[in-house]
Amino acid sequence: MRPRVDWMNQTDDRVLELLDESDLILSPAVVAMNLDYTRNWVSRRMSKLSKAELIEEVERGYYRISSKGRAYLSGEIDAVELENSE
Repeated sequence: MRPRVDWMNQTDDRVLELLDESDLILSPAVVAMNLDYTRNWVSRRMSKLSKAELIEEVERGYYRISSKGRAYLSGEIDAVELENSE
């Protein structure tokens, strides 16, 4: 089971899952189109995920899932680690 952290929401899980399943480097605009959210909302969420090191910015505005992000998806990370990431 994945850890639950106050600052995270369902969008974050969906973004991480899309990046993991596609194994692509994507922009917030492309993620937003695929998940049916606004680009603005996805961009804010991806910024938080990047600060928590769950995704990494490869080039300005383009992200991929990190090894920490994959560990989160598989339930290998303790929630305390993520609480301190915000």
